[in-house]
Amino acid sequence: MKRQPSSSPRSTKRRTVSIIGTGSYVPEKILTNEDLSHMVDTSDEWITTRTGIKQRRIAAKDENTSDMATRAALNAIEQAKISPKEINLILVATATPDMLFPATACFVQKKIGATNAACLDVSAACAGFLFAVEIAQQFITSHTYDTVLVIGADKLTSITNWTDRNTCVLFGDGAGAAILKHRGGSHGVISTHIGSDGRYSDILFMPGGGSRCPITRDNVDLNLQTIHMNGKEVYKQAVTAMLSAAKKALEQAGLSIHDIACVIPHQANLRIIEAIADRLGIPLEKFYVNLDRYGNTSAAAVAIALDEANRSGRIKAGDYILMVVFGGGLTWAGTVIEW
Repeated sequence: MKRQPSSSPRSTKRRTVSIIGTGSYVPEKILTNEDLSHMVDTSDEWITTRTGIKQRRIAAKDENTSDMATRAALNAIEQAKISPKEINLILVATATPDMLFPATACFVQKKIGATNAACLDVSAACAGFLFAVEIAQQFITSHTYDTVLVIGADKLTSITNWTDRNTCVLFGDGAGAAILKHRGGSHGVISTHIGSDGRYSDILFMPGGGSRCPITRDNVDLNLQTIHMNGKEVYKQAVTAMLSAAKKALEQAGLSIHDIACVIPHQANLRIIEAIADRLGIPLEKFYVNLDRYGNTSAAAVAIALDEANRSGRIKAGDYILMVVFGGGLTWAGTVIEW
């Protein structure tokens, strides 16, 4: 005789997932292009014309990735009007964790008092926030968890080579966060396309600091623990991958680019954003751009932009939003959301 379960199984019907709150944080210190011109052979004109960046934020020496992530998380929690104890899972997307282990998400959990949450870091470089959003969606739609905190946070200036003018002008620090939860009557996250191509893992990477190449007394002066980048190849691959991710996410959502009220791209280089706008056939005004103020903050970039677009009224209830990102790995993602 078949044994009956002691309690009724949970519904297998997939649930919709909405972003019910966003938050962000950037450090107080501002480093301008003029400031950089006194550090390396560069100028405001050179940086602006090639990247669109005018300034970036620099975290204090004692300000860790988890500190910035916590500030962004608390802002998102406040807007979502939930208690930290309601959070079931914390995902922190970062390339600059406080430590190799434990997860930076565990430090955030302690700082915000989310005692009922499981914690996990996501390593997908600049694409990490959208990878984490998709992971969160899977946990919620499957009824495993009800409320997930997703954070993108990076202290890229801690791994920047400040003598390399081709890379040091690009990066800044910051964090962005979102609370994801099922909300009846709202579609929320409609589609996500994520992808990777490890064949190009050598065009944007940090060679030292892992088990392959530990930092030792003999190699500490070789800048192996800093970002290495083939700029021309990154530009080429970024445009191709982000354009493909955007089109696939739109196709999966059953929408046209002209249905989208706002595109929130990875904030790496204005030339990349302009190229994508041109290839999608839409005006640049449809894009939310803040890289002139923050530079490339890696996994935090699209999350900070999402929070600013939300709080400024740029996006409104019922709007379709397209987020699209690209990062080392190579990694890329596109997500369509009904706000």
